[in-house]
Amino acid sequence: MFYTWGETVLKDKYDPGFGKVIDWDIPLLDGYDYTFVQNVSSRPSSNHFNGIDNPSLIQEIECWSPDALLVFGWSFKSHLKLMRYFKGKKEIFFRGDSNLLDETYQNSFKTILRRFFLRFVYQSVDKALYVGTHNKNYYSTHGLRDHQLVFAPHAIDNQRFSNGINAITRLQIGIPSSAFVFLFAGKFEIKKNPHLLLSAFLQIANTNCHLLLVGSGPLESALKSKVASLPLSVSNRIHFLPFQNQTLIPAIYQLCDVFVLPSQGPGETWGLSINEAMACAKPVLVSDQCGAALDLVKRGKNGYIFKSNDGYDLLNKMEVLLANHDHVAEMGHHSYQLIQPWNFDSICSSIEQLLV
Repeated sequence: MFYTWGETVLKDKYDPGFGKVIDWDIPLLDGYDYTFVQNVSSRPSSNHFNGIDNPSLIQEIECWSPDALLVFGWSFKSHLKLMRYFKGKKEIFFRGDSNLLDETYQNSFKTILRRFFLRFVYQSVDKALYVGTHNKNYYSTHGLRDHQLVFAPHAIDNQRFSNGINAITRLQIGIPSSAFVFLFAGKFEIKKNPHLLLSAFLQIANTNCHLLLVGSGPLESALKSKVASLPLSVSNRIHFLPFQNQTLIPAIYQLCDVFVLPSQGPGETWGLSINEAMACAKPVLVSDQCGAALDLVKRGKNGYIFKSNDGYDLLNKMEVLLANHDHVAEMGHHSYQLIQPWNFDSICSSIEQLLV
């Protein structure tokens, strides 16, 4: 593994989405060989093209002499240069999770230009590992043939989430054990659209229904201010928890009856929190702007999909789940079953088959 951000990634890293320095509390570098390639960018980042600039990358890879390359993402100076350089010299496999859902935010002229450019980019790719249906359609649209597309599902560590310890109880955060709880866990940012969920929740008349918002980010102050302005009888049913690290997040999912991801994009390519909630045996209520929705959410079986940024549709689906709360545990069981094939072993098998 050649890490192109550079060794500075090991230092405290400020995450603008969470609005704080993030230090993950699970080991990420154990069990495999890796090297950190020097990144000479004046602004190291994965958020812009020149943020990854590794003059020695090609030479280091040539010295290592691989049979094939698996490149994650093209939109960095070094990665695109690498793909063009090794085209025809080594087999180039590619993995990303882009889709076409954001084209609703783009004008048609820019879309056409982007189409031409991406066809140029993917000419360097021999095989693309697609993570789901929307991602597969994206590759097909940009010139890759069916024989070049290999399914390698977007996945999380299902076992770690399903075996999570209940380190936090409802009573500790003021939620009655009998309450029906909707959960949002993620970055409080425009893309995730937590305001839509809060607004829909406020229209629910059932006083035994609670909302748990877990995370941090640029919208945190506005969300908390809105809740603080509400009557106490309402605000007492809305609960905030700060960002939770990886060892605790499985316990957070266990606090809810239903997980909600109301993303509006742009940039919500998948929504891995959907995988996490399903691995914790929870029903999911998901916006159609999430790349995962089409593959992972089966209407009425393990949850529902609602129209992005449509508060009425979201409210309607929330009330359907509330009205059928006796079936929520069964829906959660279906989530658990559906997510089992979406695992790390499936990704590894797909990569191994490319090398046969």
